[in-house]
Amino acid sequence: MKILEKLNAKQQNMYGQKPVTIAFLGDSVTQGCYELYFKENHVLETIFDYGSAYSTRLREILNLLYPNVQVNIINSGISGGKAADGLRRLERDILSYSPDLAVLSFGLNDCMNGLGALDKYVYNISQIVSRLNAAGSEVIFLTQNYMNTKVSCHIKDESLISLAETSARIQNSGVLKEFLSRGAQAAQNNGAVICDLYSVWEKLDKGGVDVTELLANRINHPIRLFHYYMALKLVETFFEV
Repeated sequence: MKILEKLNAKQQNMYGQKPVTIAFLGDSVTQGCYELYFKENHVLETIFDYGSAYSTRLREILNLLYPNVQVNIINSGISGGKAADGLRRLERDILSYSPDLAVLSFGLNDCMNGLGALDKYVYNISQIVSRLNAAGSEVIFLTQNYMNTKVSCHIKDESLISLAETSARIQNSGVLKEFLSRGAQAAQNNGAVICDLYSVWEKLDKGGVDVTELLANRINHPIRLFHYYMALKLVETFFEV
């Protein structure tokens, strides 16, 4: 990928080359959301931990590999976001920074509306990638993690149990997989590189791993340690293409 050329150029000539900028557009997983809980007034709250997000871990890895390179990270993940939201805020949150590379990751929220929302999702992914490419940014489409495959015994609140039942049904029926598969194809057709995280979760599931326990909220947010793997998977993609 060209991002490697830019990292290497900066490493070799840190005074003569501009910093490298990588932007992330996505939902709560990109933002760095983990556990969920209800406050006394029954308002749902999320634990945010930007320092553990995969975008932050990616910078740490790149700083290790290219110690002379200033890597600017723009984390534009927003909890609850869908591809349509990403398209609406693309100019403000991504294009305005003129990133060398944009990492795009949506699907977990889009799929909750069922297959009837698939065509709109695919259109929005296509539009985002097309506009990023037109602006001169490389694009990686990062497929997402599993949602829960069962209702965990750790979930006690009735509202969260209901949400977990819905997400498990969507996960187990293959709806999320269809969204990510079609989104990846649309992204690739418009010039994006694919980093397939979902297939990793499939292998874990088939290997007998309790994948629901790899979710911090037991619904859709991967645990902090898994964000390290996500970052490594992205760096690996840099070197494969």
